[in-house]
Amino acid sequence: MRLALGVAYRGTAYQGWQSQPGGQTVQDRLEWALSRFADEPIKTVCAGRTDAGVHGLNQVVHFDTSRQREPFGWVRGVNRYLPEDVAVQWSAEPGDGFHARNHARRRRYAYVLLESPVRPAWECGNVGWTFRSLDADAMNAAAAHLIGEHDFSAFRAAECQAASPIKTLSTLDIRRRGAYWRFDFEANAFLHHMIRNLMGSLLAVGHGARPPDWVAEVLQARDRSLAAPTFAPDGLYFLGPQYDAERGLPTHTPAMDWLP
Repeated sequence: MRLALGVAYRGTAYQGWQSQPGGQTVQDRLEWALSRFADEPIKTVCAGRTDAGVHGLNQVVHFDTSRQREPFGWVRGVNRYLPEDVAVQWSAEPGDGFHARNHARRRRYAYVLLESPVRPAWECGNVGWTFRSLDADAMNAAAAHLIGEHDFSAFRAAECQAASPIKTLSTLDIRRRGAYWRFDFEANAFLHHMIRNLMGSLLAVGHGARPPDWVAEVLQARDRSLAAPTFAPDGLYFLGPQYDAERGLPTHTPAMDWLP
């Protein structure tokens, strides 16, 4: 039987999603918990791998198992074996042919940023930080150049393994709530470090170091060395993938209501 799970995690203590020899990844912890609960080896496939320090609110995974459990039994049972900063949110039976990565139509991320002369304390690890003031109009003008299908090579990590740098960014929404900024990104897929590299360049514009049209020039040049440095992972949240409606998989988890 093939199952799908929605998983939330605070990424601060982990070396990213993907399993590594040291075992300090979210995938390692989840597969250990699943194997303990199912009493058989379990391997998972995720919708989108996240970097060290990046958080997940609705990471979707699939796996195959011979164990029969009620859907919420998987949630309650697996969570018994997970650390307190990782928790299964839901369980579903999406059908034998379902693939968490290949069947995702779009992926959504949010970046939460604190604008303050003082570094974060309570929110440390949960938000990015800038001590410089930001210009919303300038950042929105820069963001408009990024919407649509483009070659995002200028915002791609050198170690990116994606087959193509061409992606379609359908949403880049920027809004402010008090001292906090929220940047929402939605695309058919993202390149390695793509959002963090975009954030670095958007903030360069927001701080006044670069004009909005500079982003378009960098995008067209397809040269990573021309863009701003990669921004911190702390405020980046994977909100999850979106699938065809007939799959019936949840797209919302409670932590989404906690974000600004």
